[in-house]
Amino acid sequence: MTLSEDRLRERLAPRAVRFYPQVESTNDLAMEWLQQGAVSGAVVVADEQSKGRGRLGRTWHTPPGVSLAVSMILRPRPEHLPQVTMLGALAIHDMLVGLGLAKTGIKWPNDVHINRRKVSGVLAEAAWTGDKLAGVVLGMGINVRADFSGSNLAQQAISIEPALGRAVDRVDLLVDLLARADVWAEQLGTKTLFTAWQSRLVTLGQTVTYGGLTGTAELVTPDGALSIRTGDGQLYRVFAGDVVVEDGS
Repeated sequence: MTLSEDRLRERLAPRAVRFYPQVESTNDLAMEWLQQGAVSGAVVVADEQSKGRGRLGRTWHTPPGVSLAVSMILRPRPEHLPQVTMLGALAIHDMLVGLGLAKTGIKWPNDVHINRRKVSGVLAEAAWTGDKLAGVVLGMGINVRADFSGSNLAQQAISIEPALGRAVDRVDLLVDLLARADVWAEQLGTKTLFTAWQSRLVTLGQTVTYGGLTGTAELVTPDGALSIRTGDGQLYRVFAGDVVVEDGS
């Protein structure tokens, strides 16, 4: 079934929702709405996204009908900001496990994988008024039925339906995802949220490369940093960027 404003309003009520058949970026529209006073938990959903953003300034096009592109507005306390990205990855991970996809994990810091291939990414962007946090937009992009076979992404990316072996309704997925996000949002700032995110990481214990640094991904800290121990015993903390696991993922 297709995404539509009527279906979303019916299934997500009383949540505030805005739906667009085509946008450049759901995060941009959610940021505008946040600054206009949108309540925490409000969401922007699009069927097609032409200039979606990821970490490190990456952009991508989400064709119509194949993915979920959703941005959720949150108003956390400033000290809880590092956990907002964790919240998004946890909600997606647990939604996938709920579908029966057991070989699911989070690759530090925020990519969700099925069978070591990326199915989803998360991008949190904060809005400030001077030195006061106005809120956060939590963008989540999930491959539902995008076909990567025969492309240069075939070994790196995956979609839910091929992994699951059956069709799914994107509205059903969104309802489940947002319910799980609501639960984790209640845990922002707690050890419970951090411990859950940590336990789902597939990066820890692996040999990784980060820039010119190679070592073992040893631990993560509550602020989301990854500690890498090199062969000479030195421990380096990294806060953002890409790590490449020894198997190439």
